[in-house]
Amino acid sequence: MIKQISIFAANKKGAMMHMTDTLIEAGVNMYSLITNDSAEYGIVRILVSDPEAAKAALDKAGYLCHLDNVIAMEISDEPGSLNKVLKDIHYGNINLDYLYVTNSSHVETALAVLHSADIFEVEAFLKSRGYKLLS
Repeated sequence: MIKQISIFAANKKGAMMHMTDTLIEAGVNMYSLITNDSAEYGIVRILVSDPEAAKAALDKAGYLCHLDNVIAMEISDEPGSLNKVLKDIHYGNINLDYLYVTNSSHVETALAVLHSADIFEVEAFLKSRGYKLLS
């Protein structure tokens, strides 16, 4: 299990640049970033080198953010690999809150990042199925 920082941010010009400026000033490296938007606000989810330092810097800069436990698991970069994971999750009767797929310089495969209300149960289930999880 790893920590992801989730930031509630205004959907306006320059918002992402100000956020990334804050992380640069804190010496935090971003590994992955995904945004979900609405008309006025959005949620930015970031995997970073130092989640606690990122949260402290963003809090100080006035952002509303929190740390979430997420599962990052290696999946092969080929057709059907995500579908296999999703089938296992379905047969395990697991509900996901969200999922995104990214790449990382830390591994040679793609990464699926998952969040669920029962994150510890999902982690144990995936490990029992032989999936390689990052920690």
